[in-house]
Amino acid sequence: MNKEEILTRIGQAGIVAVVRADSVERSMAVAKACISGGVKTIELTFTVPHADQAIANLVTDYADDPEVLIGAGTVMTSFQAESAIQAGAKFIVSPAFNAEVAIACNAAMVNYTPGCFTPTEVYQAKKYGASLVKIFPASVVGPAIIKELHGPFPEVRIMTTGGVSLANLTDWFDAGAYAVGIGGSLVGNAQTPLTEIQQHAEQFTQKLTEWRAQK
Repeated sequence: MNKEEILTRIGQAGIVAVVRADSVERSMAVAKACISGGVKTIELTFTVPHADQAIANLVTDYADDPEVLIGAGTVMTSFQAESAIQAGAKFIVSPAFNAEVAIACNAAMVNYTPGCFTPTEVYQAKKYGASLVKIFPASVVGPAIIKELHGPFPEVRIMTTGGVSLANLTDWFDAGAYAVGIGGSLVGNAQTPLTEIQQHAEQFTQKLTEWRAQK
């Protein structure tokens, strides 16, 4: 799949699970619980030790499932970006814009989604080829930020991350979000049972499906 096809897939999925854990094994188990519950786009963060190994394992495990999309998150350096891409990550996400990461992703023809918070940051990301930007932390500004940014940047797709919950999920889509990234309210913490994570994924998936059916 090319970059635009990947972006289309992210938009169709709507929900990106932001997976953080303290080991390869736990991160993979959490990702698989999300996938089993219907959230099949995974942003496995580089706060996970040996994240590239976890990404590579997941890419291999789901090689025959066209609905599963594995990407990397919290990518801070070009080295991390290159490691993630070599492991098979289909998209790269950062908490803030980094020109070196953007260049590495562009060279590999992989989507780079940087965290942005101001029009200046969105403009800079767009200048480096980003077609999807992440508003982070979205909870600080609320859904209204999407409409405001779409004024000067109507073509930029926006993913909101930080503070997205089951209670406010559809508020972000009503405001024009292309997708949402969900961490704690979906994957819980290190003690959260995998069965509970799967249930969360099912709940988020069902709510988005119901919202779309009404549109």
